[in-house]
Amino acid sequence: MQRRLHVLGYLLLLCGTFLLSTTAYAIFENGGMNRLLSADQAFLFDFEQKENKLILNWQIQPGYYLYQKQIKFQPSHAKLGKYQLPKGKYHEDEFFGKTVVYYNNLVINIPIIRATDQASIEVKYQGCAAAGYCYPPETKIIPLNTVVATKKLPTSSKFVQSNTNASAHKTAHEKTEQPFSPLWALLFGMGVAFTPCVLPMYPLISGIILGKQRPKSVTKIFWLAFSYVQGMALTYTLLGLIVAAAGLSFQAALQHPYVLIIISALFILLAFSMFGFYNLQLPSSLQTKLINWSDHQKGGSYFGVFIMGALAGLICSPCTTAPLSAILLYIAQSGNILTGGLTLYLYALGMGLPLIGIILFGHRLLPRSGPWMQYVKEAFGFVILALPIFLLERIFGEIWSLRLTSLLMTSFCLWALILLLKKHSGWARIGQILFLLLAIIAAQPLQNGIWQMSAISLPQEPLDLKFNQVKNWQEIKQAISNNSGKIVMLDFYADWCVACKEFEKYTFRDAKVKSKLDNMLLLQANVTENSAEQKSLLQYLDVFGLPTIIFYDDKGSELPNSRVYGFMNSKMFYQHLEKITQQQGK
Repeated sequence: MQRRLHVLGYLLLLCGTFLLSTTAYAIFENGGMNRLLSADQAFLFDFEQKENKLILNWQIQPGYYLYQKQIKFQPSHAKLGKYQLPKGKYHEDEFFGKTVVYYNNLVINIPIIRATDQASIEVKYQGCAAAGYCYPPETKIIPLNTVVATKKLPTSSKFVQSNTNASAHKTAHEKTEQPFSPLWALLFGMGVAFTPCVLPMYPLISGIILGKQRPKSVTKIFWLAFSYVQGMALTYTLLGLIVAAAGLSFQAALQHPYVLIIISALFILLAFSMFGFYNLQLPSSLQTKLINWSDHQKGGSYFGVFIMGALAGLICSPCTTAPLSAILLYIAQSGNILTGGLTLYLYALGMGLPLIGIILFGHRLLPRSGPWMQYVKEAFGFVILALPIFLLERIFGEIWSLRLTSLLMTSFCLWALILLLKKHSGWARIGQILFLLLAIIAAQPLQNGIWQMSAISLPQEPLDLKFNQVKNWQEIKQAISNNSGKIVMLDFYADWCVACKEFEKYTFRDAKVKSKLDNMLLLQANVTENSAEQKSLLQYLDVFGLPTIIFYDDKGSELPNSRVYGFMNSKMFYQHLEKITQQQGK
C-alpha cells in the first residue's frame, strides 16, 4: 500500500511539472503580454522630499531588474549635492558584458543644495525582465519644493506622489553639503607650490620681488613677498567670485561635450609635457619683460610687486591647472559668493606661503635638484591623465572609462616597475614584485574589455534577411498596402535590447527559420533613440518593451495570438511561424 502511494505521488509530480512547463510555454506562445507587466508596474516608482533631501524609491517586482548605469538625473532650476548610488549585483550577458543591476528595492537619497519655485528634476531609468524582455528608457519629471541655501525656513516633511505638483515654498538648509571645506584649498595651494614645475620659477619670482638690490631689512623683504602674494590672491579671488556668481551657468558650460573635449585635450597636453615630450613655459618675450621688470625694481616696490603678482597669478605654472579646475567646479556647485572668494583666496595663500619662506631664507629651503624631480614630474603626468578620463566618461560612457582607467593604472605600474629595475636593493626587489602584481591586477578590466570587443566584432555569417526599416505607423501602412499577399512580420529592435541581439544572432540565422521568413514581408522599427516619434509608435501599437514581434495578414489586420514577447530560440520561433502559416494557409 505504501509503495502504491509513492508511485501515485511520483505520477502527480510528473503531471504537475508537465502542466507548469506547458503553461510557461503558453505565456510566450499565446499572447504572453498579459503575463508581463508594464514598466510602471514592474518598477513601481515614487518619491518624497524632506526639506533639503529628495528620496527616490523603486519597488522592483520579482523577475525584473534595473540597470545602474541607466539611472540618471538632470535638474532644472536646481542644484543637487553629492550622492552615491547603492551597490547592486552583477549581471552578465554576451553582448553588454558585466553590468550592475538592482533587484527587489532601490532607494536613492539626493541632497538638494538649492531649488527655485520652478525647480524640477528629470529622472531616467531602464530595466528588463529576467525572461528576456527589456523596456525602453523611462523618464519621470519630479517637481521640487523651494530650497534656499543661505537661510533656513520653517517647514514640514511632505510626501509627494509622482503625478502631483509641488507648489509651496517649503524647504531650506543652513549648510550645503560640499565635497570639501575651503580650508582644503589652502593645502592644495601649498602642495602645488612644491611641484617640480613650480619650484624652478622661484628664482625668477624672487628677482621680481626683490629687484637688483636685495633689501637689508627682513621686515621689508617679508612685506614685499606678502604684497606679491596678495596681488596673486586678488586675481584668484576675483575669479572665484565670478564663478560663484555664474553658478549653474558655469557648471552647465562645463557639461557641454565640446567643452569637456577641449578641457580634456588641454589636460593631455599638460600631461605629455610632464613626460618630457616638450616644455611648456612662458614665452621668451614675456620672460624678457619679467626680467626687465625685475631690473627696474630698485630695492623692490610694494605697488609694483602687487601688480606683478596680480598679472602673474593665472600663468604661474601648468601644474596649477588641474587643482584650479577642481576648485572652480566646487565653487560653481556651492553657488555661494563668499565661499567662492574665500576658497580661491586660501588657494593663492597656500601657494604663496612657501614662496614667502623661500624669499626670506634664500635657497636653503629649496631641495637639491636631481633625477628625482623628473620622476616626480612624470608621476604628476599620470595623475593629470586621470582627469580627462573622468571628464570624458560623461560622453563615452562607463565601460570606456573603466578600460581607459585600467590602461592608465597598468601604464603607471609598469613605469614604476621599470624605474625600480634599475635598483638592486632589497626594498627595490619588494617594490618590483609589488608593482608587477599591481600591473597584472590593473590590466584585468582592460583584458576583459578587449576580449568583449573582439567577441562582438568577430565576423559572423551575414544576416540573409532583408528588413524594410520603418519609423512610424504611416510607413508601416504604406508597406502593408504594397504587400503582395504575404504575411507581414514587424520586428521592434533597439541597441540596448540584449534579447533583440540574441534574436539576430541565434534565431534569425537558423536555416529553417530563414526558410519561413523568406516568404514573409519583413519590417523593422529601430527604437534605439526612444524619440517622441518612436514612443508614439510603441504606444499606438501597445508595445511596452522589447523584443516584440507583431504579425499581420496580407490585408493589414493583426493576427490573433501571434505576438512574440521576449526571446525565443530557433526551435520555438520556428514552431510559432509554422503555426501562423498553417492558420493563414500560406
